[in-house]
Amino acid sequence: MQKSDLPEPVAFHLMSKPIGPLCNLECRYCFYLEKERLFPGKPAWGMSEEVLEAYVRDYIQALDIPVINFAWQGGEPTLLGVPFFEQAVELQKKYANGKTIENAIQTNGILLNDDWGDFLARHRFLVGLSIDGPQKIHDRYRVDKGGRPTFDRVMKGLSYLKKHGVEFNTLTVVQRHNSQYPLDVYRFLKEQGSGFVQFIPIVERMADQAEADGLVLVSPDSPRPARVSDWSVEPLQYGRFLTAIFDEWVRNDVGRFFVQLFDVSLEAWVGLQPSLCVFRETCGEAMIIEHNGDVFSCDHYVYPENRLGNVIENPLLSMVTSEQQRKFGQDKKHRLPRYCMECDFRFACNGECPKHRFMSAPGGEPGLNYLCPAYKMFFTHVDPYMRFMAEELQETRPPANVMRWARERDLKAAGKQHPGRNDPCLCGSGKKYKKCCGSS
Repeated sequence: MQKSDLPEPVAFHLMSKPIGPLCNLECRYCFYLEKERLFPGKPAWGMSEEVLEAYVRDYIQALDIPVINFAWQGGEPTLLGVPFFEQAVELQKKYANGKTIENAIQTNGILLNDDWGDFLARHRFLVGLSIDGPQKIHDRYRVDKGGRPTFDRVMKGLSYLKKHGVEFNTLTVVQRHNSQYPLDVYRFLKEQGSGFVQFIPIVERMADQAEADGLVLVSPDSPRPARVSDWSVEPLQYGRFLTAIFDEWVRNDVGRFFVQLFDVSLEAWVGLQPSLCVFRETCGEAMIIEHNGDVFSCDHYVYPENRLGNVIENPLLSMVTSEQQRKFGQDKKHRLPRYCMECDFRFACNGECPKHRFMSAPGGEPGLNYLCPAYKMFFTHVDPYMRFMAEELQETRPPANVMRWARERDLKAAGKQHPGRNDPCLCGSGKKYKKCCGSS
């Protein structure tokens, strides 16, 4: 067999929902809680030993790469306890076959304690902590089953991560309320020591009547009458949220704090395919496996019509490379309206997530993204800064040079040649000019 005849290695990511939609919180905007109704009469939740082993074994074997990343999400995965994850780690060692195994777990932090801290540190888990901002902002939607606020318990959980030296980042859901306080949210996250920040916009549509399966939030392709939920972020406000944070970041924090969307945008400006699935030209490489072994096309497409099979019954690679999944991924590109095809920022956006494409373009063509105004605002605003950073990278200079460039640009716009004594220093230190470079 010639080398050219060999099949191309398949690249994909399979996120695990080891306890399905079960959670100890009842966040008012959560789209996954109602997935419980897809598994009626369930006597017990949690991934069985049989499913866990099949998942770990097949996932490692299916990927022809040296480093395999496992992602554990929910629901709330810590409800399964440390012993479940000890077992998962042992199975990873059993089937690693010389490959390096890395783990990440997304948690609301409520159940974290010393036992968890010890385990996570010992096995070098990366922890994603879900938190929506300072206390008043966070507690607006992130409440427990009794409707009680959770902020203090999340902060307690974070203290265990810090105590045990566990690497963590933060995931913030951007909804209608906290989108009005961008700098409060961003500065709070920095104060907690989050060096990497993810902002996830929440956009959900609610049907007037539930389906026969009890689901109220409609599927992305549903033709049923539906309205955008009261908690969903509004497009222009999301654009203002992103640009406000970017303006602070680009003058003070480049190279110090990392914001996922800003990093992904820079990838596009330097000519790379964005690494985040929602901005890629096609999708279909980020699937999920539910607690019972069912594999679905995407975290946002856990509906019966998007089920690819079950890891106990079907080889994982056959599901990943199936015609159903291939079409799912290609549809993102082929269903893009002409309005998007002709957009100056298609290279950076590619129509974003198909889940949000339920609006009509100005000419009446269907398939426009609900968040289109937000991204047009954001990409237009960041374009000069992205161009500068892309050029710095091309010349093998640090993109953090943009901080000084941005401040000099501000001075010119204000008609100044030099910063005032009490102006922020051009170097981006965060100090006043008189206390920094101006002191000499």
